[in-house]
Amino acid sequence: MIKLKKVAIYTLGCKVNQYESNAIQDEFINNGYEVVDFSEYADVYIINTCTVTSISDKKSRQILRRAKQINPNAIVCAVGCYIQVAKEDVEKIDDVDIILGTIEKKDLLKKVKEYEKEKQRIIESEKIMHLMPYCEYNGVAYTSHIRAEVKIQDGCDRFCTYCMIPYARGPVRSRKMENVIGEIEKLRDSGTKEVVITGIHISSYGKDFKNDTTLIDLLEEINKIDGIERIRLGSLEPRIITEDFVSRLIKLNKICNHFHLSLQSGCDETLKRMNRKYTTEEFRSIVKLLRDNILEVALTTDVIVGFPGETDEEFEKTYKFLEEIKFSKMHVFKYSKRKGTPAATMENQVPEEIKDERSKKLIEMSNKNEKEFADQYIGKEIEVLFENSKEGHTTNYIKVELEEPNDDVINKIVEVKLGSGCFCVID
Repeated sequence: MIKLKKVAIYTLGCKVNQYESNAIQDEFINNGYEVVDFSEYADVYIINTCTVTSISDKKSRQILRRAKQINPNAIVCAVGCYIQVAKEDVEKIDDVDIILGTIEKKDLLKKVKEYEKEKQRIIESEKIMHLMPYCEYNGVAYTSHIRAEVKIQDGCDRFCTYCMIPYARGPVRSRKMENVIGEIEKLRDSGTKEVVITGIHISSYGKDFKNDTTLIDLLEEINKIDGIERIRLGSLEPRIITEDFVSRLIKLNKICNHFHLSLQSGCDETLKRMNRKYTTEEFRSIVKLLRDNILEVALTTDVIVGFPGETDEEFEKTYKFLEEIKFSKMHVFKYSKRKGTPAATMENQVPEEIKDERSKKLIEMSNKNEKEFADQYIGKEIEVLFENSKEGHTTNYIKVELEEPNDDVINKIVEVKLGSGCFCVID
């Protein structure tokens, strides 16, 4: 009996990283590897790194050092965004055998085979060129047969003053529509009911095409695929939400009524320093447009506290704006200084203790809003797609849990009455 080699993958950061890790995993499986948990003995350890915050950088380094402690003879691979912007930091870690940037990581299996043969450290991280096409992965990158993320583009050209991602991921490169549709059809054939449309900046989809294709054009085509029952959108640039976009969107019966609009601040002065391209008044109009046209819509967002120059008065404006909008959930981040970004050299950097205090206030608001949003469905009948025998989500992304597990509900959309054998769960 042939003993399979073992591979373990640790993914930090966003859904795009998760998608790419899944595709890499799929390729290793197809080439005879057994996937094991990262805490277990493996022949190859892959760390798909993130560089969104300094904490992400630190965690990436910690995980890289941990692998050889489990198996000193393993091949340790560092790939992704942190490598792209700080390759020299990872080169200093002796235990890392293969170091690849965001473009090169799609060739990881080939590099592992090369390392096995040559026993020479591999370091590849070229500067991302503006004319580089979208990089396809060899595997179908599904996380489960029920809900699957589908990456439609890479890169960002917004250059928000706090963000490293344009430097780590490069400019906008959109995936060909036929390739997106083809992958979703394969997922459908494997039993997937819901696809999550993801990318670094999905609102820019098609910007690099010459045929005026946009995100809504792609969504209209995905909506036609038989067997796919839900289409969930990843994070959206707020200004993509126009009357024309919404008028076309509401005709698509599979679109989930859950939209993640990345706000970052509820103060116009702060937004300007962040180089965000909208005002709070524009954002307010966007929210109204969605709530006026989409029934029981859930709106979630990201907020950064403690951005350089954020005074008590500016934070208070943000707090009041968030109270007014009342998102169903907010992801709150403390500003993290990123070397190489304009914000890192701005005056009036906010002390950590103030960031902590502001973050705590917004998290308390978010928890209260999330509970109130979910509680309004108690006693009502609502459709839930169950990912396992106990847990599932509504179209507007309320997590629902059965009191008693039931295998019969797995990968089915079931109408349940909240408060009668099932209940809302606050993540």
